[in-house]
Amino acid sequence: MRLGALFSGGKDSVFSIFKALHQGHEVKCLITIISKNPESYMYHVPNIELTKLQAKAMGLPIVLNETEGKKEQELEELKASILEAKQKFDISGVVSGAIYSNYQRRRIDNICSELSLDSISPLWKLRPKEMLIEMVDNGFIIIMSAIAAGGLEPDWLGKEITHEAIEELANLHETCYVCTGGEGGEFETLVLDSPLFKKRLKVLDAEPIWDGQAGVYKVKKAVLVDK
Repeated sequence: MRLGALFSGGKDSVFSIFKALHQGHEVKCLITIISKNPESYMYHVPNIELTKLQAKAMGLPIVLNETEGKKEQELEELKASILEAKQKFDISGVVSGAIYSNYQRRRIDNICSELSLDSISPLWKLRPKEMLIEMVDNGFIIIMSAIAAGGLEPDWLGKEITHEAIEELANLHETCYVCTGGEGGEFETLVLDSPLFKKRLKVLDAEPIWDGQAGVYKVKKAVLVDK
């Protein structure tokens, strides 16, 4: 199936593409929404502008649009972006990185149904810890781009997710619910490299910003370099 991929640049969106390709699908384009609302219900926000660089690393075109991030309006804007991808790249389905969020999956499924597209969720109900281990084992280089949960301290900002870090997250599970997945907003991630990337991202300048309870690892400058 020819797919458009809902793409945030975080671990789940990249891994969902990885899984979809292994299932025999083609990914023809990325679909990214840049939300101006840091509390968006639907969209990843930290370092979202780096999706353009990641798209270049993967050699894929990107449909990129902005939203004010108003709760229901942003769904109409997502629908418009998916329709744009359908018209430009003749996709027959959409792949997303939903794992446990019925809120996100139902809305994506509904939009796809309205546009006569299949909705593919290859990560649905997979165990977050096992997924992270699989990512690391397959050469994914992932860093923490934001944190917002008890137990996650400022030293997690910009931290690479290694096997050791996965164990730390798993041990925090009772402190911050589903920390190993982060789908509830406990943390956000940025993928610097994966088997899908022809080049990797190198961060040249970044600033950890901490407000006492939550924080963002703001990447100010990144470039693509040879692997």
